Amino acid sequence: MKLESCHPDLPGRIAFSALDSQVAGPIESEFAAQGWLVLTNAAPHRLDDDVPLIVPEVNAGALAIAGKRTANSGLIVANPNCTTIALCLALAPLEQAFGLNRVHLVSMQALSGAGLHGPSGVETLGNVIPEIPGEEEKLERESRKILGDVSVSATCTRVPVVDGHTLCVSVELQKQPTEEELIAAWRDFRGEPQERQLPSAPSRPTIYFHERHFPQPRLHAGIENGMATAIGRLRPCPHYGWKFVAVSHNTYRGAARGSILLAELCLARDVFPID
Repeated sequence: MKLESCHPDLPGRIAFSALDSQVAGPIESEFAAQGWLVLTNAAPHRLDDDVPLIVPEVNAGALAIAGKRTANSGLIVANPNCTTIALCLALAPLEQAFGLNRVHLVSMQALSGAGLHGPSGVETLGNVIPEIPGEEEKLERESRKILGDVSVSATCTRVPVVDGHTLCVSVELQKQPTEEELIAAWRDFRGEPQERQLPSAPSRPTIYFHERHFPQPRLHAGIENGMATAIGRLRPCPHYGWKFVAVSHNTYRGAARGSILLAELCLARDVFPID
């Protein structure tokens, strides 16, 4: 593969950005200014007022802030942080059915999420690193942009798992559902990607497992081609109401395949016309 420098006079009109956050911002802005649709996994533009931050099953309607693009106008659309995606997919069915007040979670995040320059094997073998710089702030702010006025408190850790982030979540809901109603909300949840039958969309975005020792990243991060969130261990929480465990693939749903699904949604909604 021949590598080119990052400049917008390359052939094409859609760019998938996986650049380091330290350099992504101005490069992505330059591509958008030159008429490109930029699907970004980087953080710099996620909280910009004019940049949609989208989990396609959860808040596809937020693409409306981009307006209808003309033949020569560009656009940046952001994929959230990989942990944010996992959390929002797990919470969206509950928010739609019962309303959300507040959320507390602890994440156990895979090594692949840290990239090649993340913690070494020696640092992580038999260990838990109790901080991922900037991750908690990203998760808390991005979740509010996607889900609306909900209080999210997060503790993010790095664990010696190759792929798949695990979240231990407690939720306080506005209504008081039964356990069966909560499970049904996850089981029946579908979004616009499923309605439109987009090629990269999972048939079931959220899947509940009744086995008490599920979900596990080794067994469940890859379900639905790595595009679904696996959920289990639902039980009462003495402080919030309910608590559960969720697992999601951080490099499939949380990055590359999630961005492809986002591009499919943009084209299906004709947000970015391709001549």
